[in-house]
Amino acid sequence: MCRGEIRSAADRLAQFGLRIRLIADRVERKTQLISQAGKFGIEPQRLLEEMHLVTPDRRSVYHGFGAFRWMARHLPLLVAFAPILYLPGVPFIGQRAYLWVARHRYQLVPCHNGVCSVPPAR
Repeated sequence: MCRGEIRSAADRLAQFGLRIRLIADRVERKTQLISQAGKFGIEPQRLLEEMHLVTPDRRSVYHGFGAFRWMARHLPLLVAFAPILYLPGVPFIGQRAYLWVARHRYQLVPCHNGVCSVPPAR
């Protein structure tokens, strides 16, 4: 996701009562990114490859499809859909699909050099 998409997603999640803290992968914040990752035992490079979610109690870290499943359990619009994400085989397929989308994210949305335009808020 580019910065504009991240801000937009964070705003949407906040509407449903889910407050999240996001760290952008900007070069000038690389030191902060590395120190934040180290606190949770995450390799900094992995932060650039897939989404990581630290739970509000700061006791658990989920990544990729696991982070998506955690959000699905906590967002009112997705809570009915969440049990399907735990069926046998779904996590295996879901993680592979997630990683494919993550690797191709800049080709899937109209972004150039990691930056995309975001329509103004209404």
